[in-house]
Amino acid sequence: MNKKIYFAGSIRGGRADAELYKKLIGRMSLTDKVLTEHVGDLSLSSLEGEVKRDTEIYERDVSWIRECDLLIAECTIPSHGVGYELAYAESINKPCFVLWNKERAHLSAMITGDKYYKLLPYSTEEEAMRIVDRILSE
Repeated sequence: MNKKIYFAGSIRGGRADAELYKKLIGRMSLTDKVLTEHVGDLSLSSLEGEVKRDTEIYERDVSWIRECDLLIAECTIPSHGVGYELAYAESINKPCFVLWNKERAHLSAMITGDKYYKLLPYSTEEEAMRIVDRILSE
């Protein structure tokens, strides 16, 4: 309990799963601190970088990755940023959990071929919630 979680989800790659991100973040926040709650903000658009300078976003996010205890990435919607966040977290030995809806997406071989990541496919929102519960109970 009381872990610091970096939750990664698509922003500029598309916001179609923002509602799911919000629910997952809400679930995680019941027991732990989510450093990236804004990823679940339904008003956040894929144009976030036009409001804030990209350098500020980069510096904030890598700082949060260094601070976190683990990274949970929802990867159904492909995102260059989420891929970078995963690689950065791996480079500093942060535990990384990759969730994706196996009915809607196929992950890149760069993710599935890397034995560092804990790959956790799901089919339903309820199943994704149970996976998050299991991660947080470890």
